[in-house]
Parts: sequence; structure tokens; C-alpha cells
Amino acid sequence: MDIAVFDALQAARQAKQPVALVTDLASGGQCLLGDDGQLIGASAGAPNLTTADIVAVLTRLGDDHSGRLDNAGLFVHVHSPAPRLLIVGAVHISQALAPMAAIAGYAVSIIDPRGSFATEARFPGVTLIDEWPDEAMDELDPDRRTAVVTLTHDPKLDDPALLVALRSPAFYITALGSRRTHAKRVDRLTEAGLSADHLARLHAPAGLDIGAVSPAEIAVSIMAEMTAVRHRRPTRMAAD
Repeated sequence: MDIAVFDALQAARQAKQPVALVTDLASGGQCLLGDDGQLIGASAGAPNLTTADIVAVLTRLGDDHSGRLDNAGLFVHVHSPAPRLLIVGAVHISQALAPMAAIAGYAVSIIDPRGSFATEARFPGVTLIDEWPDEAMDELDPDRRTAVVTLTHDPKLDDPALLVALRSPAFYITALGSRRTHAKRVDRLTEAGLSADHLARLHAPAGLDIGAVSPAEIAVSIMAEMTAVRHRRPTRMAAD
């Protein structure tokens, strides 16, 4: 690997920036693209990517899927940090959702200032944060590889987190509650200054409509919807 490309790749990995290393299989030339499609580094003989090539590379980068591009003679090696799941509320659904997400490769954090809920015994191996949700969200700084799920049913905890998350580039944001509960939530968030565009990003009621009843089933529905949104698949919102 060209030293300039190697140094750019190492810098991106240290900064936890998703990048794609594109190799021309005929010449061996390489270039490095960021998740915004911009060129970060290139070697001699680097491939001259078309717009269609860049779109295909970014699709693989978004899907965390390395492989050869069809009919392009190019191989894409994806280098990405683990996606993050920030859960507000150390509740029963969280106990099922956290291990599911960890198995799927997410770095999971649970935010809940209620010490009796957020315990190591209930959430072994999960990062627990006992700060107020908006303060924790500000510090965690959700990015395009972050999902935010609020599950407390308590506006004092869920709303502050949503106010931060909906102004962030987080790829998936959802909140637990019926359609009636969600309508009241929208009124509160609107009064707090969020625009219609912000609120349109909120997936609610949470999860796909699979008839989920138990906490584990609701966790499955949320995990399924989060996966579909991450990979840009159409979803059907959950019923009351």
C-alpha cells in the first residue's frame, strides 16, 4: 500500500471515520473515500471513479460490506467503526434490545439517571450512563452511524434526549408509545422548538408492525426497523 494512502487510512481509523479503500484490480492503484464521497488519499495509478462508481462505493460503505464492484474491476474494502445504539431507559425492553444489538455489531450504551434501574446486574457488559439524557447525548454526539431509542415513557427523560437526537444526523430515532402518546409528544417537541422536518425523522410508534406484545417482541420489532432504516429498506410503522 502506498504510504500516503496508508497514513490517510490510519488517521481515519483513529478518528473513527468510516472510509472505503478502493483498489483497481488491474493496476493495483488505490484511493480512499470518506463517507461523504470525498477523496481522502490516492496512490499513483489510482482508479478514476465515475459518479456511478462513487455511489456504489458509498452504498457498500453504508452497508459495511466489502467486495468487488460489478463490472468495474474495482474492489472496495470498508473500514468503519462499530455503529452505535444509544438507549434511553434501563427498562425491560432494553434488557432484550441491548444484547440483540450487540450481536448485530452495535456498540450499545444505556442512558438512565435512575440508579436502581441501570445496574450491571440487569445489563451485564453494557455501557451504563447515569447522567441526565440531554447531557449524555450532548457528550456522546450522535452521528450518521448512531441510532437513538427512547423507552422510558417519561417525557422528563425521553423528550430531552429527542431534542438533541432529532437535531443530530443520527440515522434512526424512535420513541415508545401509542399514536395518541406520540401526538402529545409531537406537540411538546414542537413547543420546544423542533421543526416539522426534525419531527419527520422520528419513527413512532417504535418498531415494525409485527403484532409485538412482550418486551422481547417489541425489542425484535425495533431491531428490525432499525436494521431496515440503516440499509435503506422501506418500512411499515408499528400500530398502537
